[in-house]
Amino acid sequence: MATILLIEDDGSIRSAITRALTDLGHVVATSNTGMSGLESAVDNPPDVVLLDLGLPDIEGLQVLAMLRAVSEVPVIVITARDDDADMVKALDGGADDYVIKPFGIEQLEARLRAILRRSGSTVAEGPLVVGGHRD
Repeated sequence: MATILLIEDDGSIRSAITRALTDLGHVVATSNTGMSGLESAVDNPPDVVLLDLGLPDIEGLQVLAMLRAVSEVPVIVITARDDDADMVKALDGGADDYVIKPFGIEQLEARLRAILRRSGSTVAEGPLVVGGHRD
């Protein structure tokens, strides 16, 4: 499956997403600040970044701009911000997708597969493998 960098400051959300994606076979690295997330993305490039907008040290849209300056890694914004203006800013700023919290892990997994397919990643090929067999 994919290597995912989750940049999320809320510990309970970070833990729940990490656990769910790990259970689906992904490798998940986490950061709770924008700057540590940027460092992680540069030092250990993931297949996909999941980026919260409301981070404690730097606004998520700034993290996105800095990430875009050095990388073309696919980015899915995950946020509670449901305002159209925020969504447009994120997508125009280089995000590949925008998911509003709360969301189901099945939706997130489908979006991950779609982005990985579009990016040409081999980790997106084939059906999802859960519990050791093909579904």
